[in-house]
Amino acid sequence: MSNFNARLQALQVAHQQLLHMNNEAILPGNGIFLRYKNPVLTATHVPLEWCYDLNQASNPHLMTRFGINAVFNAGAIKWEGKYIVIARVEGWDRKSFFAVAESDNGIDGFRFRDFPLQIPETAIPDTNIYDMRVVQHEDGYVYGLFCTERRDPSAPAGDQSAAVAQCGIVRTKDLETWERLPDLVTASAQQRNVVLHPEFVNGKYMLYTRPQDGFIEAGKGGGIGVGYCDSMEKAVISTESVIDNKVYHTIAEAKNGQGPAPIRTPHGWLHLAHGVRNTAAGLRYTLYLFMTSLDHPEEVICKPAGYFMAPEGDERVGDVSNVLFSNGWIADEDGQVFIYYASSDTRLHVATSSIAQLTDYCMHTAPDGLRSFASVATLYNIIERNKALVPAEI
Repeated sequence: MSNFNARLQALQVAHQQLLHMNNEAILPGNGIFLRYKNPVLTATHVPLEWCYDLNQASNPHLMTRFGINAVFNAGAIKWEGKYIVIARVEGWDRKSFFAVAESDNGIDGFRFRDFPLQIPETAIPDTNIYDMRVVQHEDGYVYGLFCTERRDPSAPAGDQSAAVAQCGIVRTKDLETWERLPDLVTASAQQRNVVLHPEFVNGKYMLYTRPQDGFIEAGKGGGIGVGYCDSMEKAVISTESVIDNKVYHTIAEAKNGQGPAPIRTPHGWLHLAHGVRNTAAGLRYTLYLFMTSLDHPEEVICKPAGYFMAPEGDERVGDVSNVLFSNGWIADEDGQVFIYYASSDTRLHVATSSIAQLTDYCMHTAPDGLRSFASVATLYNIIERNKALVPAEI
């Protein structure tokens, strides 16, 4: 066997072993959700045909011709019985693109479709696109809202890192062909983490926004906002109102943003978001939950203190360490919830919970008292209630 064929066979065997690897829950968990042992997608999950020219004549050493750096930050949707994620795939060239992967059970066995998505460009081409939120709206379309990044035209020539982020919009009815719509227009200098509410609100499209002054720093902006528009074909939001602010000395003191579209429950709209705080080692991203009113989805009705999920173990290491980020989850017909989250801008994981667990957590976990004294008071309350239940040791 030639070196080429031997190397190709080794690559194929390793890839098939990875795709067929079973996932298992990490027990006992915390009662709120269950993590799983293996990431569901990594850079090594992409098809070999993406990375290699498999023609021995033109690639005799079977070199990588298109390198994949990371697979992370995926939108998610249940579609025709399959668990679908639309992942952010980043190449060695630092450009991101979207690719669809699907699984029969939502836990393992994710396989990419043959080709990544071709997202049409606007008159001003995107330099980079990433972090798509996918939502099936009651108007009949599946929308994908994503960050479109372009170099800041006002930046001096010597500054090649200044960027402008806005919200790009596509829609589809088959997850195959995507129609590009004009970018969202708002009064904010920059927009990230824009998410479409799945239902009309008073006859209008409702969007969750994150107004900010700069590409990285939220500045005087920040917080999860809401705005309304009459059409997604030319989406314009004239007024944004922040419904969940960044707050001093919390997990969201630097900035925060909506994750995926909220899930309707009997008790309210269930939201997953990320909060960012400063540390001596840099920014730390964690995930948190809150609920809004069914009748008034812009009204926060409960919000547990602190984070819901934070990076642990190997999740803390990657291209951008100490980061968890989620822009996709699926609520199944039986009430089970699949939470797809990325760690350290490198890989995609899954955690499972249920509508019952998540609503219980939101509704019966104490809010943040914003002071150490209030935190101790909450703990005292829990301990005293437990002492009434547990007999004193003899």
